[in-house]
Amino acid sequence: MSFDRRITPVRTDLADERLRGQVQAERFTSGTVKRLITTFSPLHRHPSREAPVDTQAIFGESVTVYDEHEGWAWVQLHEDGYVGYLPGEALSEAGPEPTHKVCAVRTFVYPGPNLKLPYQSYLTLNSKVAVTETEGDYARLATGGWVFAAHLNELNAFDTDYVGVAERFLHTPYLWGGKTSLGIDCSGLAQTALTAAGIKAPRDSDMQERELGTPVEVTSDLSGLRRGDLVFWRGHVGLMMDETNFIHATGHSMTVMIEPLAVAEERIRLGSYGPISTIKRL
Repeated sequence: MSFDRRITPVRTDLADERLRGQVQAERFTSGTVKRLITTFSPLHRHPSREAPVDTQAIFGESVTVYDEHEGWAWVQLHEDGYVGYLPGEALSEAGPEPTHKVCAVRTFVYPGPNLKLPYQSYLTLNSKVAVTETEGDYARLATGGWVFAAHLNELNAFDTDYVGVAERFLHTPYLWGGKTSLGIDCSGLAQTALTAAGIKAPRDSDMQERELGTPVEVTSDLSGLRRGDLVFWRGHVGLMMDETNFIHATGHSMTVMIEPLAVAEERIRLGSYGPISTIKRL
């Protein structure tokens, strides 16, 4: 059987117990659930900091750990099923269940409920946290530290405009595999924005193109589009802001940028990914 390596926890020596009978491996395991305790961590294809990065796990994200060896954990992310290697030090036992999530693009963690204190770390959009108490304008986290409470939402509260979420990342540097305001790629921008709006989305653009929305006719003059339409090329994705302009994370400027779709379409068609392959409407 053929499996997508990005989301299939299988190696020659080890595989997920759920794959028994479907793949060959020396042994199978159900793994152990842990949670990310660093702001974010690159998910590498191999247990090396120099190995390619496919995506990032962010604070509070649950993972299944199948193997740990020499400081590396081979894991599967629960949010989108991606498989790869995280530094073992970035993980901890699952602990308290999250009660809230970060709704700001970035928020600081302080040692006390006071904005004048030196910050200890920060959290990025969609990070999941467990709040133990509030004091004034601040919320105390089970993992330690305080954050500005207005930068948190309950887990079942969602943004109503995913394009507006994407717009908040304008000028963020482009970073392959990135999912934060420090660096983000095209499909990471789409996934992060959709997640904030409560729309479950796969990680890569080919998966998003296949699984999200319904097709919209791609006309020669690119007319008839709406805010929120997803525009796909083979290897790229952006979100329409209105009938003519769209936002995307692009290696062209190495930033998240807004430009007329017609301008981007011509450049991309002639210089990189070819013509638009699909437009999807959610």
